Amino acid sequence: MIKKFLIERRSWIILFLFLHFFFILVAYFDTTIPLMPIVYIVFLSTIIFILFLMIRYNNETKFYKSIEAWENNLDLTSISNPDSPFEKIIENAVTNQTELLKQIASQNLISLEQEKDQLLSWIHEVKTPLTAIRLMIDRIDNKTMKSQLTYEWLRIHLLLDQQLHQKRIPFIENDLYIEVIDLTVLITKEIKDLQSWCIQKGMGFDLQIEVKEVLSDAKWLAFIIRQLLTNAIKYSDASDIIIKSYQQDEQTILEVKDFGRGIDPKDVSRIFDKGFTSTAKHQDNAATGMGLYLAKKSAKPLLIHIEVHSTLGTGTTFTLIFPKRNQFLHITSM
Repeated sequence: MIKKFLIERRSWIILFLFLHFFFILVAYFDTTIPLMPIVYIVFLSTIIFILFLMIRYNNETKFYKSIEAWENNLDLTSISNPDSPFEKIIENAVTNQTELLKQIASQNLISLEQEKDQLLSWIHEVKTPLTAIRLMIDRIDNKTMKSQLTYEWLRIHLLLDQQLHQKRIPFIENDLYIEVIDLTVLITKEIKDLQSWCIQKGMGFDLQIEVKEVLSDAKWLAFIIRQLLTNAIKYSDASDIIIKSYQQDEQTILEVKDFGRGIDPKDVSRIFDKGFTSTAKHQDNAATGMGLYLAKKSAKPLLIHIEVHSTLGTGTTFTLIFPKRNQFLHITSM
């Protein structure tokens, strides 16, 4: 800040030095003016000028130091009160701009909330005719037609479910209810919902549930497992999906293993990115790139760590590592 202050005041400093040099020069060439008294006066005035700069530095840079340290978070309380007219001009400009940004942010937030509420309302309204369509499909006698319609119905249902949870994720902390969950019951229900899709692809499930209970939120855990199962089914054909749970280092581990096409090694680090789809099958228009992204994002507040191990052409294993029970203390206090 000292360097900036000197640069800002360089014209005044140059003027001061020029005038004093001029005085000495005049006294040197004009024999009627004694030189030594002039040099003595210049010396004293230079000391006074340096002291003056030091005092003005503290006074003039206090406001600008607070501006420089300001975190640009629309909170102006950390900025020092202005002393000079120019500082007041800056403060007024910053205050007016901050108030405008606050108004715009408030309007955008209201608009976003309205859009979210409208979308959630629309999703819930769509569920009613979707349920009616499912009942109609169940009354169809033609098995081939019934299977095809059930599959398409399931795709719509899963896409709506993704949208619903995507809009709820920003407020997931307000929606958590930590309880003891029966893994067998939860996983069986998710498998049953995906049964028509599995039958169409000739797939089955092998449950190896050693640890039957975990401490988590049932609704969000079901959503995470649903994304892993749909991902395994989508990229597998005519093979079983192995789901097993076990205890390791006082933590419950849940694995979902498929024997599908696997993941290219260069894609493994990116599969949880928003909108990412496989580079190996980039022409797959059915992929949205949202399922695993939402699963990862939903797992974070639950303190669930997701790992993936895959071999291209062999299969993929997704691992859910649940937290130790004492790690839930700060979640249950919400």
